[in-house]
Amino acid sequence: MTSITTEQAASLAGGNGNVLDNDGDKIGSIGQVYLDDSTGEPSWVTVKTGLFGTSESFVPLDNARVNGNDIVVAFEKEKVKGAPRVDADNNLSPEEEDNLYSYYQVGSTTGTTGVDTDRSYSNETSAVGGTYDNDTVGRDTDRDFDRTDRDTVGHDTSGPTTDNAMTRSEEQLRVGTQTRETGRARLRKYVVTENVTQTVPVSREEVRIEREPITDANVGDATSGPDISEEEHEVVLHSEVPVVEKEAVPVERVRLDTETVTEQQTVSDEVRKEQIDMDGDADRAGVTDRDDRTDRR
Repeated sequence: MTSITTEQAASLAGGNGNVLDNDGDKIGSIGQVYLDDSTGEPSWVTVKTGLFGTSESFVPLDNARVNGNDIVVAFEKEKVKGAPRVDADNNLSPEEEDNLYSYYQVGSTTGTTGVDTDRSYSNETSAVGGTYDNDTVGRDTDRDFDRTDRDTVGHDTSGPTTDNAMTRSEEQLRVGTQTRETGRARLRKYVVTENVTQTVPVSREEVRIEREPITDANVGDATSGPDISEEEHEVVLHSEVPVVEKEAVPVERVRLDTETVTEQQTVSDEVRKEQIDMDGDADRAGVTDRDDRTDRR
């Protein structure tokens, strides 16, 4: 049995809360909370899933609990997402409710857990926010699900009495985009050492001997000293050597920037659509399929 009260259901339905699975993982946002017509207690919650939250899955509130603005159900996320699809805008019919109970393996007419299996299906389960036994629990959607007020002109052999037409629906893909983080880039400066080779010219002094004959111009210098003597002459030699100095100078500035690149990606998914065929003795009676949308002249 659920521990969620009607007051909690009314405050949670259509709010900003989420439905969490039994491990605390988010399944989707809360859609509507449905009440049992026989007991008036919350029995189902719809979960909005899909890219834009357009799909809704029914989850039984058996053994569910409230955690802040969220509802924690007793099922795994993948189990909920694989539940049979039921139109969340109308009441649950007994057949739909039986199918859902059978899928979740909780108390239906066969009853596999401690859920009350003596629930009455004479009325349908109503969503919080719709009209429930003429007693509005949540917002009034101005919809009346009391079939006794309908002007019935036909009979649906698979369930409740309806009018003389059935509605064919189909799913359509709504594709959008969302921005998410795909990676990060950063600049990092570090020091490396490399060898630099440069060639520089250097000069040095070398000794060479020059000999000149005695002439009238230098005879005086040649005979100014003693006739025979010992002498020494010394010359200082010089040479250049390379000198290395290092200086840090700025050479460039580097920054990170981003640019947006647009590309085309193809998205595909399966969509369901209803088909309506005619069987019986219609062909022998000369009945043809007429499309009222065809322009007639």
